[in-house]
Amino acid sequence: MLTPATLDVEVAVAAASAAAGVLRAQHGTDLERFAKPDGDLATSADLAAERAVLDVLRAARPHDAVTGEESGESGAHDAPRRWLVDPLCGTLNYAVGTTAVAVNVALQVRGRTTVAAVADPFAHEVLWCDGDRAGRRTAEGDGPLVPTLGPGLVDLNLDPPFPRAPAFRTARLLTGTAFTARFRPRVGSTTLALAWVAAGRRAAFVTDGDLEGSVHFAAGIALCVAAGCTVSDLDGRPVHSGAGGLVAAADATTHAALLRAVRDQRA
Repeated sequence: MLTPATLDVEVAVAAASAAAGVLRAQHGTDLERFAKPDGDLATSADLAAERAVLDVLRAARPHDAVTGEESGESGAHDAPRRWLVDPLCGTLNYAVGTTAVAVNVALQVRGRTTVAAVADPFAHEVLWCDGDRAGRRTAEGDGPLVPTLGPGLVDLNLDPPFPRAPAFRTARLLTGTAFTARFRPRVGSTTLALAWVAAGRRAAFVTDGDLEGSVHFAAGIALCVAAGCTVSDLDGRPVHSGAGGLVAAADATTHAALLRAVRDQRA
């Protein structure tokens, strides 16, 4: 049972796990759909999963503020502690019956992400970090996250908007010599791919966009940092420094190669 004395990271894991259970139960059922801007959508599963997260947070941390993708902001606007909740990242995948989805839960204290949990409902695992450690929780217990290059798979987020176009478009990396000579691209819109970098299942993840305070990306970025990945914006500067975008790589060498590929395209 969660109490005010429960560690924040355990609250995050419990909240993400609760939403994951909802998504497993509703997968493949007749879902109600709600249109959103830019061709996106939400489903009744998104709403139910977010309610499951909010139930956990309100019981364990009733005084904290929350920003949910579907429900918006609750609590004081200037609250020092705010939970960022993305109950179903990969709704388009989920709505057509595929399983490349994630639940993202992160706690920011005065703007800094201190704990995070990313649940993969169909792998029955939660990847978590608490600022110092990063781990993978399954029914067998916890193990460490270890980023590795593997076969050089790199996920590219091709979803709009494209704030750097026409100078840079992530999609053009698919045909760029500096990229294709070294990496094998994988294309997906879910930030589960970012968590996979921390877990050693992808060599890197690349996206454009303004990610500061994002319910989609806060948890995955925190996981990568805690696991020891090399993370920057598209210019190689600290994330959220103003340039935008994200390159998260298993090691510094891979990160440098991807930055070169980005620079080559913009040149």
